[in-house]
Amino acid sequence: MTYHMTIDGGGGFDVAADEDCLLRGALRAGVGFPHDCSVGGCGNCRFDLVAGEMETLWEQAPGLSERDRKRGKRLACQSRPLGDCTIKLRPAAEYLPVVPARRLEAVLERRRAITAEIAEFTFSTAEPARFVAGQYGLVRPPGAEGFRAYSMSNLPNEQGEWRFVIRRVPGGRGSNAMFDRLAPGDRIVLDGPYGHAHHRAEAPRDVVCIAGGSGIGPIVSIARAALGTPGRRLFVFEGARTRADLCFPSLLGDEMAAVEHYTPVLSAEPEDSDWAGARGFVHEQVAQALADRVDACEFYFAGPPPMVEAVQDLLVMRWTVPIERIHFDRFF
Repeated sequence: MTYHMTIDGGGGFDVAADEDCLLRGALRAGVGFPHDCSVGGCGNCRFDLVAGEMETLWEQAPGLSERDRKRGKRLACQSRPLGDCTIKLRPAAEYLPVVPARRLEAVLERRRAITAEIAEFTFSTAEPARFVAGQYGLVRPPGAEGFRAYSMSNLPNEQGEWRFVIRRVPGGRGSNAMFDRLAPGDRIVLDGPYGHAHHRAEAPRDVVCIAGGSGIGPIVSIARAALGTPGRRLFVFEGARTRADLCFPSLLGDEMAAVEHYTPVLSAEPEDSDWAGARGFVHEQVAQALADRVDACEFYFAGPPPMVEAVQDLLVMRWTVPIERIHFDRFF
């Protein structure tokens, strides 16, 4: 059974009656529905319901402001059609899925500690793991409501292996469920891939990867893809609080030997330690290292909002890098 969504102004698509939400139904139907995080945080999937009925999945999703709510705006990732509807939105080609998303059953194979707070979870599916480096998947943690978005840290493969770098967030129901309620052999629902900040293999420029915290996951995947693309120089900048929080070398493993430029930057390493590397904020090191070669680079970054905003300011406001050479997904 399906429901038909009519787009006010022309066009339409069908959504399965058992689909999780309007957004994922639209993307599965090949509609370029604007979105970023897919879990209610960014607000990029706002739309207007002109006619019909929809269930709201998360009333207090931060992606909508009080002004949005008073104006009747909705989030497609938090709205489920209950019948045929008419909606108002502006589809865009840039949001068309590069790989069709699928719902799969995934089995946890192992969990590997990377730092005191971060681990890499490896899942397997019966079907190949089809995605582009830098994309993310949605998983439903056991006992927690809704999906959580986690980026893949490995490369697509025929073996059906999916690796996710997950940080345990104090008080976070989803991340704590992943750490405390999942054991090898347990099964979860995996939906993906999603995301626009994926590796552009066709881009002729060098690759700059900038990461902080658990944002290192998609950066590791993009770095792996870049290492496999002939003629590309790879520059990796990792921001962390202390030496114990650095993730990139451990996640990349033996492939680290092929990375020509890796710059770890620590913001809270004790002054009396023997750390001889860079200190401060990661975007400051990017500014120092690449100011004379901006035109030769493609930029990918992921991390906490303050880091993402600082990197955006550097690239857009100070360096005026064309938007088509800047790649990141908004998570809040």
